[in-house]
Amino acid sequence: MNRLLIVDGHAYAYRAFHAIRELRSPAGQPTNAIYGFVKMLAKMRLALQPTHLIVVWDGGLHAARLAALPDYKAQRPEMPAELQPQLVAIGNFLTAAGIASYCHDGVEADDYIATLARRVPDGWNVVIASSDKDFMQLVTARVGLLNPNDKTGTIWGREQVLAKTGVAPEQVADWLALMGDAVDNIPGVPGVGPKTAAELLKQFGSVDNLLARLGEVKSDKLRQALRDSAAAVVRNQGLVRLPEVPCDFVPERLLVRAGDVAALRRLYAGWGFQGLLAALAAAGAEQAELI
Repeated sequence: MNRLLIVDGHAYAYRAFHAIRELRSPAGQPTNAIYGFVKMLAKMRLALQPTHLIVVWDGGLHAARLAALPDYKAQRPEMPAELQPQLVAIGNFLTAAGIASYCHDGVEADDYIATLARRVPDGWNVVIASSDKDFMQLVTARVGLLNPNDKTGTIWGREQVLAKTGVAPEQVADWLALMGDAVDNIPGVPGVGPKTAAELLKQFGSVDNLLARLGEVKSDKLRQALRDSAAAVVRNQGLVRLPEVPCDFVPERLLVRAGDVAALRRLYAGWGFQGLLAALAAAGAEQAELI
């Protein structure tokens, strides 16, 4: 079976940057994010054995989301000064390793990843590597999640989404719309957290049904909060759903292939990755992409 691994690039770069506090090249440049990213990607590839692979990067905020909520993601701090140049270096690594990557101005990684996952034909298996809870709405029988916070390495399916949220994957967008998302600076209904949102969706099935039948909500306080926040909840649905964006699915461009050993050797030497250099020298060409 063809398996496409889609990696949330910025999520893993940030994770690597914060996991390894201090690592520098012989020239004194920071390399902690580069090293961590290379190692994490190699671990995923070894465990999942994808036939196709792409790393997707954020290209900026979606214009429609900003129009609907000007404060969307406004609370996020600036990228650490020592991380930005490492993203360029990671891009150089991906090129040398023969790994496809995507970034486009104004296209959020979440939206492109969602579109790509939907474009994959029947008979394929898709694994999205990210800790972003928005991706739980994409889970189907053939689309799973690899959450780096889950140390078991389990590929999340419907069962794991239900256990985490209390709702089915197809209800996740409504679940987020009700409770909001502090990570993206999206305010939810006051007093409605994950558990209450899940209970409401268990009773009513969807936000649309809930808003149409507010009189059936037993708590006076909750009913009033929902009534007062109805417009915001509808807005939130548009913010958290992952829309279609321009995306050409060309399997040949995503095919896993051997990397350029000479180019990888030059990069590793410049970064001072002696262990990776030694492993590269010991590996056959067909295994170079896993190092």
